[in-house]
Amino acid sequence: MSVTSAQGKPGTAAGLADYRGAEVTANFGDSRAELRALLLNCGIFDMAWQAKVVLTGEDRVRWLNGMVTNNIRDLAPGRGVYSFLLSAQGRIQGEMVAYNRGDHLLITTDRQQAPLIAATFDRYIIMDDVEVSDVSDKLGAIGVAGPTAGEVLGAPAFDVGQLAKGQVTDLVWQDIGVSVARSSRPQLDGYEIWFATENKGRIWSALLSAGAAAAGSEAIEQLRILRGLPRYGVDLRERDLPQETEQLDALNFAKGCYIGQEIVERIRARGNVHRTFIGFEVQGNPPAAGTRVRAGDKECGEITSSGRILLTEGDRVLALGYLRREAAIPGSTVQVGESSATVRPLPFPFEH
Repeated sequence: MSVTSAQGKPGTAAGLADYRGAEVTANFGDSRAELRALLLNCGIFDMAWQAKVVLTGEDRVRWLNGMVTNNIRDLAPGRGVYSFLLSAQGRIQGEMVAYNRGDHLLITTDRQQAPLIAATFDRYIIMDDVEVSDVSDKLGAIGVAGPTAGEVLGAPAFDVGQLAKGQVTDLVWQDIGVSVARSSRPQLDGYEIWFATENKGRIWSALLSAGAAAAGSEAIEQLRILRGLPRYGVDLRERDLPQETEQLDALNFAKGCYIGQEIVERIRARGNVHRTFIGFEVQGNPPAAGTRVRAGDKECGEITSSGRILLTEGDRVLALGYLRREAAIPGSTVQVGESSATVRPLPFPFEH
């Protein structure tokens, strides 16, 4: 069944489900059609799970640059970068995108990890002129993804031109101030629209009228796995090292000191890590997180997330996880729990 405008109001279709720390619509009647829209046309989704934190104060740039793994110091106004927050031992404590908004820095992350990030920030603000404000309940967000996303945005006059990855622009639409950001992650080519929360309904309806299909959290989670995007608390844990995750766009090796830098540089000098984040195509049911992976008679990895991906050419059971590098050979066969699986590079290939 196709997703229609009547089905498309956030939170009114198949009920609410907890996703990434917020309650959002699980599906709008047909998760397969919703995923297809995200992959082949344009889908929109309620990003109620996105926490937003504002940093102000004269020391905000210098201070945040010393906290995270990417280069905040040289971030131009209207640009954002993906970063990790590490412990002194180099283990991942959180992930975020930081935007230079001129007179402040805006940090976006999941609501699930926002309290830990805020607590870490508070612990390290000592004599610095930095103030932290959570604006998550004031600033809403709608995601727009798919190959025709730019066209759909243009139809209701969200004219953003050719935004670069990580770039954000401000505009006025029907007397409403909005900001549109293009995804900073290399695995995605989509947009986020930010606005005062009371304007969500008007913006959502305008995008549906422009030809977008509403997508629920089930389709978004399938898209995440298909694209090989790890989630903090699921695929990124406090015991994981940055280079093990293969999210190298989060690291800048020329920015200077930050918490955990010594470990990151030591790994870089050594040349590699023992494990790597990779994909699995499983012959069987989706394995649970923590399921062990074996190659021959040796345990060599673990599953961190999985799902049944409802593709047009047929359902596929795909999983994300970690493998020892000597076993991480694309096309090789491993045992995932009681099921056979093929090691796949990320993102997963699929037929259009």
